[in-house]
Amino acid sequence: MFSGIVEEMATLVAITKDKENIDFTLKCSFVDELKIDQSIAHNGVCLTVVSLENGTYTVTAMKETLDRSNLSLLKVGDHVNIERSMLMNGRLDGHIVQGHVDETAKCIGMRDADGSTYFTFEYPHNEAMAKKGYFTVDKGSVTINGVSLTVCEPTDNTFTVAIIPYTRANTNFKDIEIGSVVNLEFDILGKYIARLQAL
Repeated sequence: MFSGIVEEMATLVAITKDKENIDFTLKCSFVDELKIDQSIAHNGVCLTVVSLENGTYTVTAMKETLDRSNLSLLKVGDHVNIERSMLMNGRLDGHIVQGHVDETAKCIGMRDADGSTYFTFEYPHNEAMAKKGYFTVDKGSVTINGVSLTVCEPTDNTFTVAIIPYTRANTNFKDIEIGSVVNLEFDILGKYIARLQAL
């Protein structure tokens, strides 16, 4: 379980393919605090630490994860938003994030917001999935590349978020431009409510 408050950006230092899996090796400031089997969100995807070596750690993504996320698009040198799992004795500063990415979206617009920036994203509209809670609502929560954000201007297949300068500088939103592909996790509360209504 995560909060969507990114701890820092890790740097991707190696990519190794193993059949349909991909091993990602990364470097961050808290590598020495990590343990094998620990869960870390990478651009919002919960992955398990499988090895620690020479100041780096490695995680493995399987085909299902690669198909649903932007991880297969990563290149050595890319910045990856990372967050360790949430401590249950602290404040929940973001919202409840599972680290289970639902699908990807594409950035289709950026505009100035008097110091901040509005980013607009588009994802494929699927009526069946929308009935299961895979949609956004005005002032609701959404996770983009692991960042907990508030939705504005939602439509059936687009929404906008406002990014303050601090968030842009300290997450890989600094690298996002029109055409960039990001990971989406819709709000788990909306999914549960949609499921209850379908019963």
